[in-house]
Formats: sequence, structure tokens, C-alpha cells
Amino acid sequence: MKELSLNILDVAENSVKAGASLTQILIEEQGDLLTLTFKDDGCGMSEEVVRSVIDPFYTTRTTRKVGLGVPLLKLAAEQTGGTLTVQSKTAEEHPDDHGTEVTATFYKNHLDFTPLGDVISSITTLIQGHPDTDFLFTHRTESGEVALDTRELRQVLGDVPLDTYDVIKWIEEYLTEQYVQL
Repeated sequence: MKELSLNILDVAENSVKAGASLTQILIEEQGDLLTLTFKDDGCGMSEEVVRSVIDPFYTTRTTRKVGLGVPLLKLAAEQTGGTLTVQSKTAEEHPDDHGTEVTATFYKNHLDFTPLGDVISSITTLIQGHPDTDFLFTHRTESGEVALDTRELRQVLGDVPLDTYDVIKWIEEYLTEQYVQL
């Protein structure tokens, strides 16, 4: 993918499809290292599925025979000298503490580092496309932090759906303001 923001969209979509009620997306930049972490409370994956999830020829989809999201993220990380790890606990084996965590590390000064891209559009697209799912987005750098928690928005908005035009526009502007101050 041309931008990591597209990987963010793709991997977070996997969390939603796994039945997550909360998907956490954390970007941490410290020095030359960028770490991208996804954590959800979805149904989780067995050890066998975790081992095969980085295989581009493995997918749970029925519309195509390959799954490229996680393998492409892994490739993007490894091309910079970074890594990708996947940890998961199934709801069946861990009914009170299940879900998946995907962590990718990148070295930003590497020639093959994929730019972060339009993270704001990826986050707003996720919220607009899945207004009943909660997202906790945080982007930490050495100069500050950008954050958005849809659970807090729900408390303020009450019955107003998150996918209404005005709410999505506000989210976009809110994130943009935070990035300008970063």
C-alpha cells in the first residue's frame, strides 16, 4: 500500500469483522522508530490462525482467495528493518479477556519507509462506516499527542449517531486542529 493510513484502515476493518466493540489504534513515534498498534476485543484467533494470518494466501473472506492486509503491513515493516507481531486470545478460551493485538514497528529513516499518509481520513472513514463500533485513536510524538475516543463522543452526543454528516465533519476538524498543534 502507498500509505500506512491505508493499512490502518484495512487492519481496523478486520477488528470490526471480528466483532470488536472497541478497536484501539495507537501510533507512537519516538526518534526514528514508528510503532503502530491495533488492539481489539473481538472474537480473537486460535494459535493456528495467528500463525497463518501473515500468509497472503490465507483469508476468511469468501469473495477472494487471498488476504493481503496483514501480510502487506508485515512487508512494509520488514522492508524498513522493523517487525510485525500478532497476539490473540479467543473468546472461547478467554471469555473475559479476548481479542487481538497487532504491532508493527518501522524505521522512519529507511529508504523503504512507507509514509504515514492521511490518517485523519482513515479514522473518519472507520467511524462513518461503523458508527456502532467504538474506536480509540491515539498518535503520540515527542512533541505531543492527537487523540479521539468515540466513547466520549457518545456520552456528549447521546442519541445522535456518529455517522451523521455534522459529527463526521466535526471529528475531521477536531483531529485536524490537534495535528496542527502537534
